[in-house]
Amino acid sequence: MNLVYSYHAKKRKKERDISEEMIKDIIEFPEYTIKRGEEIEAYKKVNNQMTKVVYVNKENYIKIITLYPLK
Repeated sequence: MNLVYSYHAKKRKKERDISEEMIKDIIEFPEYTIKRGEEIEAYKKVNNQMTKVVYVNKENYIKIITLYPLK
């Protein structure tokens, strides 16, 4: 799985200490997803906290728009 990060997602990934492995796991094995236009929101509980990854499926890669734990 080839992931490409928006500038915003790179910042959030670093700020929230979310690993690429975690992101791949959320995208591949979400508890549930919501599709909004071309964007997909994937949700999964990680370390007892629901985490959301917003991404877009492109032809040869997945573009991560943002990611964050929910309160």
